Parts: sequence; structure tokens; C-alpha cells
Amino acid sequence: MDDPYVDIRPYRDAEVAAVLARLLGDREFLDTMAGFRLGWLARLSPGLARALVRRRLAGEVGGIDDISAMQRLIKRYMDRMIEDTTGGFSVSGLEQLDARRAYLYISNHRDIAMDPAFTNYALHRAGRDTVRIAIGDNLLTKPWVSDLMRLNKSFIVKRSVSGPRELLASSRLLANYIQHSLLQEHAPVWIAQREGRAKDGVDRTEPAVIKMLAMSRDKASQTFGEHIASLGIVPVAISYELDPCDALKANELYQKATAGHYLKGAQEDVASIGQGIAGNKGRVHVAFGTPLGDDLADAGAVAAEIDRQVITAYRLHGTNIQAYRMLHGSAAPLPADLPVEDGECSAQQFERRIAALPAGHRDFALALYANAVLSKLSLAADAPASC
Repeated sequence: MDDPYVDIRPYRDAEVAAVLARLLGDREFLDTMAGFRLGWLARLSPGLARALVRRRLAGEVGGIDDISAMQRLIKRYMDRMIEDTTGGFSVSGLEQLDARRAYLYISNHRDIAMDPAFTNYALHRAGRDTVRIAIGDNLLTKPWVSDLMRLNKSFIVKRSVSGPRELLASSRLLANYIQHSLLQEHAPVWIAQREGRAKDGVDRTEPAVIKMLAMSRDKASQTFGEHIASLGIVPVAISYELDPCDALKANELYQKATAGHYLKGAQEDVASIGQGIAGNKGRVHVAFGTPLGDDLADAGAVAAEIDRQVITAYRLHGTNIQAYRMLHGSAAPLPADLPVEDGECSAQQFERRIAALPAGHRDFALALYANAVLSKLSLAADAPASC
């Protein structure tokens, strides 16, 4: 039987061994890994570094012939990464979700790789199925990057298509694949609430994402609300005490504000992925919301409900409050009962972090942290008064 999703779906068990063999023979992939693992040696003797990395990787993936085994290997990497680059990892809300159901997790988007990785880690640690991850083809600049992502249960969102007809067909295929994963294969899915990261720290759902999901609805038998409920959409709020890419994001926003545009480097997204993985993140929290019901009438209402849950569940850290004070003044109003998580970054350390940036970039970096506070204040101001 023809597979309509073969070009976008994750790899299957029967494909794993061949893909791993292809990666171990990919010189560019090995050189990239050598640069991460053996920096100075890779510069002095790239051939030797490449051979050492290939030998090490061959030992690590030896015997891996299915996706479950690949996920166990990735968990070992995640364990090490959390130990080395975070001040602790915590989860809330997962206990209220049915462990037997495949949900569509829609999260805020701060980091290319780590947002779905931390969501997955929370699920795996709780003994739940890990997610299939939506990833834009703009990130898959090299064949080996695509191979790695699809080995990790990623499916491809084709953003590079040209023409309205092609875009419509691509969006419908994507919507059908997500629905097929959830309802036929009972596989949970993760997608971001927006295209591209919230580099300014403002977490808002793009209604276009919801309109894409609605393209799989059977209009003859389902209302819009019934379709949304059938997908099991669960908002997820991921909060980082520190953003490893804050300087990169501030630079981009500064360039756009001063020059009117920003020219992204060919491998800049790959570099951001590496920085997001290896950089210090401080405390990290993943908060799972509650499934959306059938009472939401359109894409705007769905987006608003996701935003409400994400902003409410988002855990503020001292860095958020400090940035808010630095940007808006020490007398800027804050509710006395605003919950703030303990963190590992002191006020002096955060001040030095911001001061190390070019002067023109600092306010953009501060806004990245402060806007989470503003979002909570705005949501509270818009909430109806209680009796």
C-alpha cells in the first residue's frame, strides 16, 4: 500500500539501521560532531577527530535497530545534558491527563530543539509515550540533519513550498498526518504554537496553526469545536530561568529595529540548536495544561485559550522579575502575591550577563525575560472580576 506520508513522517523501525549506517558514513555529520565533542583536536587534526568520533558513535548505536532503542539512547544524552546545563528540571500538570490517550501538545516556543526535548523527557520519565515532533524544513539544511530529526520521531513541516496551491496541499497533508497519528496510530504529537521562536519572549499562538489543524475536519459530520476536542489539544508552558540564545536573539532584534531587516546565516539555526543544547539554562519547568473542549467556535478562540493556559502555567523566575525591574524601573508595579520560582542565577550574575552584551542589545535581551511578567499582568488585568 502506498504511504501518503512517506516524505514527511518519522522513520520507522525497519528504516533505523540503514539510516544510522548512512550517518556513520557522512563526513560532514562526523566533522560537525567532532567539532562539538573534540573542539581543539578537530581543528588540529580533523581526520583523526573524525575517525575517533565515528568509532565512538558506532559503539553507541551498535545494536540499535528500532525507534524505542533510539529513544533510550537519547534519554541518556538528555540525562547528561540536564545534569550539566540546568539547575534542575521539574514538571506539573501531567498527572491530570489520561495516560491512555494520545494528546496533541501545543507549547510556547523558546528553543528549537529543547522545547520538544523537555516535553518528551517529562513524558518519558512518567512512563508515557513520547511525541512525534513537528519541525520546519527550513531547519533541515543538510541531509544528515533531516536524518537525525526523523530518527527522533520528527515529522517535516514543509515551509519552503512556493505558490498558494502547493501551500494548501502541503498544509492539508500535514493536518491529515497529525490527525492520523493521533486517532489511527494513537501516537502523541508536539507542535509549537507559532512558526519560529518567540525571540521577544511574547508567547502567542498563531491562529494560522489552528486553521491548519482544522483542515483535517470532516465538515459533514463534525463541528469545528468537536474536531478540536477530538484532537486532544493540551497547551504546554515551558519556562527557562536562562535562555542560552538570549544574546543571539537580542542581536537579531536589534538589527531588525535599526536596519529594518536581519540576514540570517546559512547555518545559523544549526548553531542556535547547538547553543540551546549546550548552554546554561538554569531552572527549567514544563507545565501541562488541560485538554481543550468542544466549546471553542473558531481558530481565534482556540488560540486565545491556548494563550490563557500557557501564560497562566508559565513559571516565573527571578531573572524575569529582575529584567522587568531593570527595564521598567524599580518602582514598576508588581502584585505582592505573584509566584516566583527559586533559581540558581543571582542578581549580580544576571546583571553581568546583560552588561556583557553590546549596549544597544541590552533592552532587547531584558525584554526577552521581562515580557513573561507583562503577559501575566495583562492576563490578570483582562480577567473578569470575581464576585
